[in-house]
Amino acid sequence: MEFEGSSKKMIATQEEMVEARVPLAYRDQCAHLLIPLNKCRQAELYLPWKCEDERHSYEKCQYELVMERMLQMQKIREQHRNSNSKQPLILIPKPANA
Repeated sequence: MEFEGSSKKMIATQEEMVEARVPLAYRDQCAHLLIPLNKCRQAELYLPWKCEDERHSYEKCQYELVMERMLQMQKIREQHRNSNSKQPLILIPKPANA
């Protein structure tokens, strides 16, 4: 049961993410939107009504990634059901650099 990865490509490079001090947990396909959002937040002293456009584009990207993962999981479950397997479905994540 092999599925492709995300349809979104990494835009931000590792060097850019390190320079912007993006935490490891946030280094995904939406990191290129998080970098300007964090810069805006720091410049505007984290006021909640500032940086709305940047925040909206970052949250939309995250939402699309989650929905894509949910669709992939649904396909995996359907394949497992259609295979008439009596064994439970066990998913082991791949390492990041696989």
